Amino acid sequence: METDTQLWEILVPCLRNNRPVSVKHHREWDKYVRNLSGGLTIYRPAKGQWVDSATNELYDERVIPVRIACTEKQIVQIIKFTIRHYNQLAVMAYLVSNRVLIIHAEEL
Repeated sequence: METDTQLWEILVPCLRNNRPVSVKHHREWDKYVRNLSGGLTIYRPAKGQWVDSATNELYDERVIPVRIACTEKQIVQIIKFTIRHYNQLAVMAYLVSNRVLIIHAEEL
C-alpha cells in the first residue's frame, strides 16, 4: 500500500458541449482512471451549480461524484484528463480522507 494514498472525490460532468455524454465516453474515462489508480467508486448523479468568475455565468448541470484512492499527483493527472476528455472549463476534486487502508485477503 502506498503511504501517500488519499481518498479523493471528483465531480464528472454528465454533459459535454451541452449534450449528454455517452456511456462509451464515460467508460473511456473510467478505464483511464482505473489504469492510473487501480479503481474507482461511481455514485449516482447529483445536481451541481457553479458560477464562472470571469463571466458571472451560472452553470447548472448534473455531475457524477466519483471516489478514487490515489496520490495527489495522480488526482491532478485525473483532473487534467477530465478537463480535456469532457471539454470542461474547470473540474473540482476534493480530499475525502487523508488515510486509506486496503487489506487484501492474501495478506491475512
